[in-house]
Amino acid sequence: MPVSSLPRSPSTAGSWPRLALVSLPLLLIAWLLACRIDLPWAGWLFHWEGDAWSLKRSVLLETVLHRGGRTASLLAWLGLLAATLVHWAKPASATWTRPAARLLLALLASTACVALLKAVTQVDCPWDLAGFGGQRAYVPLLAPRPISLGHAACFPAAHAASGYAWVASYFFFLHVAPRWRHAGLAIGLLAGGVFGLAQQLRGAHFLSHDVASLAVCWTIACAVEGVGARRGPVTTEACA
Repeated sequence: MPVSSLPRSPSTAGSWPRLALVSLPLLLIAWLLACRIDLPWAGWLFHWEGDAWSLKRSVLLETVLHRGGRTASLLAWLGLLAATLVHWAKPASATWTRPAARLLLALLASTACVALLKAVTQVDCPWDLAGFGGQRAYVPLLAPRPISLGHAACFPAAHAASGYAWVASYFFFLHVAPRWRHAGLAIGLLAGGVFGLAQQLRGAHFLSHDVASLAVCWTIACAVEGVGARRGPVTTEACA
């Protein structure tokens, strides 16, 4: 039973650094949104909802898209983990289990990184701010935060990240079924966009928080792919 080398998906090793550069304009956009657009956009939503976050307890936004969306993302991760573990030792499955393992790692690392950034950036949610139903003064992004304001943890957006993290599916499908790679990317973008908009309507996040989450998730997806690409093509046994 000779060992055959399965070809790596086209241009994986050389393309991921260029793809990672997409994160730079995303971060710039997030910064510009924070400086120019966040407050007007959140103010428009707040006024549109009757000068109160009247959708904060919406069944669709809170129960279905927030809690349900988070649960669905977790269950999808656990399902993929179970399938990967079951098939990991099977040589014939090596063509998809290794990309699946990288996808699992990218998803886990993305959510962990966003959670860490939320803890250290000290940025308020809209609903905590004066003028948006809260009491705290607005502090610009990355500006020094007065100790008197207490702890805040809203940047980047964790719930949007639970959807955007699935942009790593682009690289999974690039290896397993290249024609579906853009569909995999679209799934992550759509999930993150829907989750992010739901949270904006609830007053939980500014628009820049969601764009920053996308930048983090895409950067990590590219980094995990880059590390995996260094391992070379997958090998498996083929029947003589």
